[in-house]
Amino acid sequence: MAKQNVSEQFVDILVRAGVKRLYGVVGDSLNPVVDAVRRNPSVEWVQVRHEETAAFAAGAEAQITGTLAACAGSCGPGNLHLINGLYDAHRSMAPVLALASHIPSSEIGLAYFQATHPELLFQECSHYNEMISNPQQMPRLLQTAIQHAIGRGGVSVVTMPGDIASQPAPEKSIEHALVTSRPSVKPGDEEIDKLCAMIDKAKRVTLFCGSGTAGAHAEVMEFAERVKAPVGHALRGKEWIQYDNPYDVGMSGLLGYGAAYEATNECDLLILLGTDFPYNAFLPDDVKIVQVDVRPEHLGRRSKLDLAVWGDVRETLRALTPRVKVKTDRKFLDRMLKKHADALEGVVKAYTRKVEKHIPIHPEYVASVLDDLADDDAVFTVDTGMCNVWAARYLTPNGKRRVIGSFSHGSMANALPQAIGAQFTDRNRQVVSMSGDGGFTMLMGDFLTLVQYNLPVKVVLFNNSSLGMVELEMLVGGLPSFGTTNKNPDFAAVARACGAYGVRVEKPKQLESALKDAFKHKGPALVDVVTDPNALSIPPKISADMVTGFALSASKIVLDGGVGRMLQMARSNLRNVPRP
Repeated sequence: MAKQNVSEQFVDILVRAGVKRLYGVVGDSLNPVVDAVRRNPSVEWVQVRHEETAAFAAGAEAQITGTLAACAGSCGPGNLHLINGLYDAHRSMAPVLALASHIPSSEIGLAYFQATHPELLFQECSHYNEMISNPQQMPRLLQTAIQHAIGRGGVSVVTMPGDIASQPAPEKSIEHALVTSRPSVKPGDEEIDKLCAMIDKAKRVTLFCGSGTAGAHAEVMEFAERVKAPVGHALRGKEWIQYDNPYDVGMSGLLGYGAAYEATNECDLLILLGTDFPYNAFLPDDVKIVQVDVRPEHLGRRSKLDLAVWGDVRETLRALTPRVKVKTDRKFLDRMLKKHADALEGVVKAYTRKVEKHIPIHPEYVASVLDDLADDDAVFTVDTGMCNVWAARYLTPNGKRRVIGSFSHGSMANALPQAIGAQFTDRNRQVVSMSGDGGFTMLMGDFLTLVQYNLPVKVVLFNNSSLGMVELEMLVGGLPSFGTTNKNPDFAAVARACGAYGVRVEKPKQLESALKDAFKHKGPALVDVVTDPNALSIPPKISADMVTGFALSASKIVLDGGVGRMLQMARSNLRNVPRP
């Protein structure tokens, strides 16, 4: 049996860690690893057109599966292209291993062709970032990187010069048992006792939930019922907590709606569950705040805490709920539920008025029809910008659907590459990319990746020929819109030229049949929907000093627009309110 080289050993360890595919672009220093993948039947090389796509795809795969995913870039410019997608994966706590191949080890530090310093470049977007400078470091260095990515939730970067990759692997190398899952974290009894005392003393408790409530829906609902607490959520908490939730009061933040803002600011105890919500101006500064998070570095960095609890949301609530006293006073909860329903009543008809005569098409209407037609277990990937608005307002979670976006990093062009990673995990599961024309065109080359691998991703393109969110920011800031207009082609014709299914929709009456036909198509499809660039009105309460980039400093009313099925949900919840 031929002796392994370092590349073969590298790939074998990835396979042992559960990696099914490696996303990247081949080239020079990376070639030995790619060749090792070619000869290993347990892992697939996914050839994308841009390394940024590779990192986004790996991050989405990791978020869908909860297991390690991997991407790679060749030396210098190749691995530099990974960085934006790796930032997104890291901030999303997606376990991703990135291979940054490097120039020949003998040339490092001598201004060689394509020389960079990956060990410096990726420092901020990784938990672990080291270079293999000697074959003897394998496999311990890679195993350590894997354990950082999985154990801490985020990115590890391994830099490897091409000449090292081709050298013989060391004999009798130490192979550790690999960590492939994270443990649960239960808070100490002292913290549980303190939290229990605070809850028993409080008259009005509100829960505000983030992505850390994944897997804890039942526990949150049981706790909310016990203490009669309204439940709000951040955008990343929507898919985990909004469905089957009789205590729902909507979402807070830039895209917020309903009574979440009031519920978090009018309580006397606010409990933040698994959220690293970045917009601290939406959080109160005059009520007691408790934060529960599995990442201790998140505790207290958004607001002053009266109690910090280090633990999983599920384990914390399992320990806490039986110990708190049952509250019987529903006045605060019922008032917030009514306020939530009333708030939605005023905006729900935004896309229903004369919708079949409105040209260009209301994007709200597109999102609503998409929500109705998509599968119950569909995966939606959502471009940053106005598509975030439509996803927040119109996609209906049900416990089976997934919504993936660049919700923490806020990058453009994320939806299409994330759809690639999501679809590779299951070719039979419906994956829908909600793309804006700005984001789509930024990485449009990887539409060809869908065609090359016959991935049945459905791209629904919200084509308003503008950078809509940036234009909104400018207008709110008192600036004339400038540099936000796109001159676009017929994207459906482009899709057909690429070998995919493509249809263009310019009239509302065409929309439903166009989406149905695209969803029936067995391969990749693109629906180019020409939408109204003036879909959102700006409430007068937002002033220039309230906005800095994407983050609003303070406002109860953020964006005016419809809310899809959420009014129906709110009305259903009101039926649970006892009548005198």
